[in-house]
Amino acid sequence: MLMTRWLAAGATLLSLAAPTTLQAQTMEALKADANTPGDILTYGMGYNNQRYSALKQVNTQTVGKLAPLWSYSLNNPQGQESQPIVHNGVMYVTTHNTTVALNPLTGKQIWKHEIEMPADVFKMACCGIVNRGAAIFDGKIYRVTLDAHVLALDANTGKQLWKVKAANYLDGHAMTAAPLIAGGVVMTGIAGGEYGTRGFIDGWDPQTGKQLWRKYTTAAPGDKGGDTWPGDTHSKGGAPTWLTGAYDPELDLVYWGTGNAGPWNPEVRKGDNLYVCSVIAFRPKTGEFVWHYQFSPNDPYDYDATEVGMLVDMKIDGQDRKVLAQANRNGFFYVLDRANGKLLAANPYVKVNWADKIDMASGRPVESEVTKRIRAGGDETVWPSVLGGKNWTPMSWNPATGLAYANTLEMSWPYQIAKPEYKKGEWYLGMNMRGVNFPPKGTPGGYLSAIDPMTGKSKWQMAWPGQPSMAGTLSTGGGLVFTGAATGEFIAVDATNGKKLWEFQTSSGIIGLPVTWEQNGQQYVSIVVGAGGVWALLGDERMAETPAGGSVWTFALK
Repeated sequence: MLMTRWLAAGATLLSLAAPTTLQAQTMEALKADANTPGDILTYGMGYNNQRYSALKQVNTQTVGKLAPLWSYSLNNPQGQESQPIVHNGVMYVTTHNTTVALNPLTGKQIWKHEIEMPADVFKMACCGIVNRGAAIFDGKIYRVTLDAHVLALDANTGKQLWKVKAANYLDGHAMTAAPLIAGGVVMTGIAGGEYGTRGFIDGWDPQTGKQLWRKYTTAAPGDKGGDTWPGDTHSKGGAPTWLTGAYDPELDLVYWGTGNAGPWNPEVRKGDNLYVCSVIAFRPKTGEFVWHYQFSPNDPYDYDATEVGMLVDMKIDGQDRKVLAQANRNGFFYVLDRANGKLLAANPYVKVNWADKIDMASGRPVESEVTKRIRAGGDETVWPSVLGGKNWTPMSWNPATGLAYANTLEMSWPYQIAKPEYKKGEWYLGMNMRGVNFPPKGTPGGYLSAIDPMTGKSKWQMAWPGQPSMAGTLSTGGGLVFTGAATGEFIAVDATNGKKLWEFQTSSGIIGLPVTWEQNGQQYVSIVVGAGGVWALLGDERMAETPAGGSVWTFALK
C-alpha cells in the first residue's frame, strides 16, 4: 500500500521561504538548468552532465567558514546514491523506497511518499539496494523502483499520479537511475546485466505513463549489428542501461551509456556484441539510433560504459569542438565528437594491462598478451579491476581549468573464464569470481584526480588512504571541488592543486553526489550520505569501521 503524508508544519515553514504553489517546469527551463544556479532540475546539474556551478560565494578563501545548516535522517540503513533536485524552494531526495520533499533552508519534511515492494526483490539487486535520484517536469516528480516500475508524483503533495511496469524483476531486471526528460519524453534505463537479461531504453509519455518507444541495446538477427552475436546469444547479452544519459538540445541527441555483456565469458559469444559497453546517440522523441561508439568490443571484464560522461565544448588543435568526454571503466579516457561519434583521443588515466592502446584509426582496443592468455583459458591479474578505473559515480568539469575531476581506482583482480550456466534469477557470469585485490593497508587504492581529457594524465592527485572514494564530484566557479570519503568526511579541495581546504565528518560513508544551489543570495552545498553500494558487497573489512545510516546534509557560510 502506498502512503503519502502531508505535514502541515512543514508546509507552513516552506511558505516563509518560497511560493507554496510550484511553477510548471518547462522544457526550456530544463535546457537552461546549467545556467540557473537557484534550481537543480536535472541529473548532472544540466543536460551536459558537467556537475559544474558558476556560484562562487563559497570559494577557496571563504570555504573555511562553511558549516552545517541542517541534517535530515532518511531513516534508511542502505547505501545512499541519490542526487537532490531543488526547485522553487523545495528539495526532492529519493531512497530505494521513499521520495521526500524538504524545505531546503531548514531540512523540515514537507511530504514523504513510500513504496512497498516484494521482499524477494532485494535478493535480485546486483550491487546495492539503492536509488540514484528523481526527475522533475511540469509539476511532477518522476522516479523508478527496484522492482522495475516507473512512477510520477505530484510535486506539490507527493500524491501518486501514475505507475507503470517496465519489466519483470524476477527475470533479473531492476531500475535504479534517475530518469532523463528531453524532447517531451521521460526516458529510463534498466539494470540486470549480471542476470542474463537483455538491456533496453524506454521512452514514456510524461502525462500518462504510456510507453512511447523501446529500444533494445543488444542487436537481434536482422537488426543492424545483429551479426555481431552468434545464435541467439543477444537475448541474454546484457548491455544494461542503468545510469542516466545526457542531452544536447542543439543537436537533439540523447547520449546513453550501455554496460557489460552477458555472460562475462567472452568466448561463448564471439564477436563485437553490439551494443555492449558503448555510448549510443539517439533522438529523444523516437529512440532512433543516430550513431554509436563501442569502447570494449566483446567485453570480457564487466567494463561498463553506463556512466556516459560529460558534454563539453573545448578547443582541440586550435578548433572549437563539441565533444563527449568519458572516463571509461576500462581505464581509458575517451574524447568523442558528439555530433558523429568520431574518436578524438583515448589514453589511459589509470594503470591498464588488458589492452596495449586504443587504435586511433579503427577506434578499437589493441588487446594485450594478458587478454590473449585469458581467452585461451589462462588465469591472470588484470588492471583495472572489475570496479574499473572509475566506477559509476560521475566526474565533474571546470571550464576555467579545463580539467575533469574524478575519483579514480588503482586496483587489479584475478580473472579466469569458466563455463557459464544460465539459471533464471541467478548471476550469469562464466568466470571464477574472486573479488578484487585490495591494496595493502597504508597503500592508496584510489585518488581524487584532476585529469586532462586529451592526454589522460593527472595534473594532480589526492590519495585516499584506506578505502578509495566511490563518491561523485562537484566543481564550482569558486575554484573548488567537493567530494566525499568512504569514511564519512565531506571535503572541499582547491581545483588548481588538490590542496584540501575544508572537511566535515558526516558520520557515515559518502557514495552520493554533491550539489550546490542558491536562494535569496546565499549559496548552499548539499550531499546525501550513507555507506553501502557496490564496495560494501566486496567484503572489505574496513567497511565495519564506518556506521551505516542515510541522511541529507546542507551547508552554508556561517
